[in-house]
Amino acid sequence: MIRPYQAGDTDAVIAAWQKANALAHPFLSQAFVEKVRQDLRGIYLPNAETWVLEEASAVTGFIALLGNEIGGLFLDPSRHGRGYGKALVDHAVALKGPLKVEVFRDNAIGRRFYERCGFEFAGDEVHEPSGQVSWKMAMPGA
Repeated sequence: MIRPYQAGDTDAVIAAWQKANALAHPFLSQAFVEKVRQDLRGIYLPNAETWVLEEASAVTGFIALLGNEIGGLFLDPSRHGRGYGKALVDHAVALKGPLKVEVFRDNAIGRRFYERCGFEFAGDEVHEPSGQVSWKMAMPGA
């Protein structure tokens, strides 16, 4: 089930993020990862339009939107490959229309996922806080 994020979901959302982040972003420094973890709780979740994936009363993933841009989409890795990520993207498209996203170039898991969802490469730049190259991707019409 996909439903709106509630404040009581925070710990479960961060747990899903931590597991998926470790898998998709092993190239990020621990200091940067810790900063993002803190910012998830204090900045990102309170300011984004976030939807959670819930199974058997447990939150196992989420998508955070900033307008028509995906600010973050993370699933517990045990849920990868089951269509849940695509369901979250489809839900967001139904709400916002064609979407944009920024994904680290070295995040092969994320890049392949977004390409399968119809996103196309639209440019790259250095993500200053991490020092990593990020790809801007967009669905046609976004």
